[in-house]
Amino acid sequence: MDDRGMPTLVVTIIFFVLASTFVALRFISRLGVVHKIAWHDHLMLVAWVIDFGFVFAICYGTTKGLGLHQTNVEPSWDVALNTTEYVANVLYNPALMALKMSILIFFLSLSKTDKVFRWAIYATMFVVNASGFALTMVNVFQCRPVSAAIWFPVNGDAKCTDIVTIYLSSAPVNLITDIAIFLLPVPILTKLRLPKKQKVILIITFSFGFFTAIVDVIRVAYLQNAATSRAQMIQTSGSSTHNTKFNQDFSWYGAFTFMWSAIEVNIGIMCACVPGLKPLVARLVPRMIRGSTDTSPQAASIGTYPSSANRATGPCLASTQRQTLRPGSRANTNDVHNIAAISPPPAAITPEEFMNAADVLSHSGPSDDTESSAVDKTSGAMNVSRFFDFVNVKQPKSMLAMNNKESIPPVALTTVLFFMWGLGYGFLDVLNDQFKLIDGISAWGSLGLHAAYYGGYLISPLAIGRQLLCRWGFKATFIAGLFIYACGALIFWPSAVLTSFTAFIISNFIVGCGFGVLETAANPFIALCGPLENAEIRLNFSQAIQGVASVVSAVLAKKALFQSVQDAASLVKVQWAYLAIALFDLLLAVAFYYLPVPEATDEDLRALSDRRKEANSVRVLGIPVIWMTFGLGVFSQFCYVGGQEVLVTSFAYYIEAQISITNLSTFDYLLIGRSLFAAGRFMAAFTQWFLKPRWILFVSYTGLIVLSALCMALDGLSGVVIGLLLFLFESGVFSIIFAMSLRGMGTHTKTASAIMATAIGGGTMFPFAQQAASNNHGVVSSYVVLVVLYAVGAIFPLYLNFVPAAKKQVDPIPNEYLRRHIRRHRQTVNVNPSPPVEKEQHYSRGGVLSRPRSLVDEPVSSNVPGNAQYTPGINERDLAFEQPSPQN
Repeated sequence: MDDRGMPTLVVTIIFFVLASTFVALRFISRLGVVHKIAWHDHLMLVAWVIDFGFVFAICYGTTKGLGLHQTNVEPSWDVALNTTEYVANVLYNPALMALKMSILIFFLSLSKTDKVFRWAIYATMFVVNASGFALTMVNVFQCRPVSAAIWFPVNGDAKCTDIVTIYLSSAPVNLITDIAIFLLPVPILTKLRLPKKQKVILIITFSFGFFTAIVDVIRVAYLQNAATSRAQMIQTSGSSTHNTKFNQDFSWYGAFTFMWSAIEVNIGIMCACVPGLKPLVARLVPRMIRGSTDTSPQAASIGTYPSSANRATGPCLASTQRQTLRPGSRANTNDVHNIAAISPPPAAITPEEFMNAADVLSHSGPSDDTESSAVDKTSGAMNVSRFFDFVNVKQPKSMLAMNNKESIPPVALTTVLFFMWGLGYGFLDVLNDQFKLIDGISAWGSLGLHAAYYGGYLISPLAIGRQLLCRWGFKATFIAGLFIYACGALIFWPSAVLTSFTAFIISNFIVGCGFGVLETAANPFIALCGPLENAEIRLNFSQAIQGVASVVSAVLAKKALFQSVQDAASLVKVQWAYLAIALFDLLLAVAFYYLPVPEATDEDLRALSDRRKEANSVRVLGIPVIWMTFGLGVFSQFCYVGGQEVLVTSFAYYIEAQISITNLSTFDYLLIGRSLFAAGRFMAAFTQWFLKPRWILFVSYTGLIVLSALCMALDGLSGVVIGLLLFLFESGVFSIIFAMSLRGMGTHTKTASAIMATAIGGGTMFPFAQQAASNNHGVVSSYVVLVVLYAVGAIFPLYLNFVPAAKKQVDPIPNEYLRRHIRRHRQTVNVNPSPPVEKEQHYSRGGVLSRPRSLVDEPVSSNVPGNAQYTPGINERDLAFEQPSPQN
């Protein structure tokens, strides 16, 4: 007889005994060594008590048929079996909730001064408690009436939700909180000033929580098998009843589900108790913690705190250091070394800034506190950050001060984000099509999924992205966007399990919110990181990488991942691709936390904008030219993205209306269009070396208007080819509009970027207008929506090319980046005044390559007094090129 009861019983008992041992050792450490019981200890005890009830219900259930096929369960066992299953289901989430709350409250004691860290913990607490309470209520009221969970009526009038479905639906929340709990203490731990061995041991200790996430993934794999078995059984029996206690063999395939749930809870308890064992281990085996070669607590104390003499001079020296090495300034290298040599260690650390968890992490005796509780608060003025204890990463200078060569590494790093949302966009597009076929939703429902994704852009850039970007900078915004994107990818699981249209809407919306936050920061980062003359080139190149990723992901999804997805059971298997995406996002977020990402302060943005103060202060129709340009740019972007998504969502129907599909499917034609779109962005980046961006934008919009009109006029293959050319002419528009609209915004640049990212939400509504026109007049005639959108959006390039003030404001000038004075001997360049530069010789007539590549070679204006060299758009005091010293 196939019996899963015995393995479930043995494994559950073993892990509960191990967890109980860890809890006992934790309280021995707290009572016998630290002599203190905190709130997190009480919550751990509550979690253990709930876990005992959970484990007892599973073990008792194995004696009443849990693990046997339904046909082998004695009828007299049904009530007892149903009761144990119900109790185990109800207790599972409260046990996890108490366990995670114990860990999070312990984390609060790690730092009293790090507000970001504490707010992250509060947010995680809210998710843990809200989701835990909601899922507990779902388990309590899993049947209607509630009594049907134990005494199911024979007539089948009651309705019950499948337990496996509930577990799979809650899996993303558990994984998200597990990973958050694993990552939260890492920034604090890596700042601790400890000997390397102690720091590595401490980090490994806290990293045991990662095993809980691994067990959760294994548990999900078993849940997936159970869900697949359930779906196949329903399909075989031809019944769609919601009765999960009758004719669905839950007693057999649910046994391992309960077993892995018990393993998850008990391993979580063990991992949570590990940090609390450190005082006990330090008391019993001190060499294991410190090692014979580590510095003593007394030595560590001497190394950590300055002497009384140094304390007296420390503040003055710190003030001098701040004046000498303030951000953005340059100083003599010898001065830096002298300061480093005579200045005390970071003595400004006060007792209030020490880790308040010293009683748990390092309190084997009074002398341990000093060594283990000091947190590295290295002044930002030193411009150096520590990556663990073996790499010192030099903080980058302002992105506005970088030249082309210096900007390559950060631009390349940020381009990875473009690749990630291109990957996500391609997967979602194909997945939505597959879900439409499986669930049988209409064309309007498919547009609803599409609108949910772009609806995230209407909310997140201003609600989340702007707040983070303005207050915390680009790095924090990148990390937040990646985390939101990962959450959306994980929420795909309940969408696939439930085959729920509403769940897919929510998943698409959250993914869109994540991308909206990322685009709020990533697009201006690429545009601003380096000389502004190449802003459009850099952004088009990064956006081209995004286009390549969308092509690759679409091919991978259609030909490999989703090829066998023909029903709801097979749709569940796709979750592993989204799990991989989510984990990669989180790893990328961790990498961004530690890597040096350049920033741009409002002061630097204002200083760079002031270089063109005369051009930016001109008014057009009574409105400052920068605001007129920005307003028209936002409107044009809104119309352009609307037109782009109209083409993407309708092109398959357009192909079917124009030609009969033979060797190439509609997907193949769409793939050709996406490939042309990606290639066009590379072409746009290349042509901007020779032509001005506003010229390329004008040509692109003109081509879009003409080609969309031809799509309505031509029939057959000719119309399809013209439609494919639309993808090519669309390619460079987005990046050019985004980069040019930010020119001259100064301190408002970050807010302007959030508004520009919100304009991407134009893809939400216009596909509905095209679908309505298609239903009434046919898909070919519905392309009048495209003509109108492109014609209205073309107001922006017309304005840029025919309004002199706008041309002067947006045209690139060479070497436009923030330069600082260099305190070295420079030879004065005496240039005799020359007549005004003829229009034909002016560098701004052509593209980047037609401009002089050196400040020395730039044209000289005659309106500069004396013999000082003058560069249009650049103040005399900002010239920073170095001349070699004269040879004697």
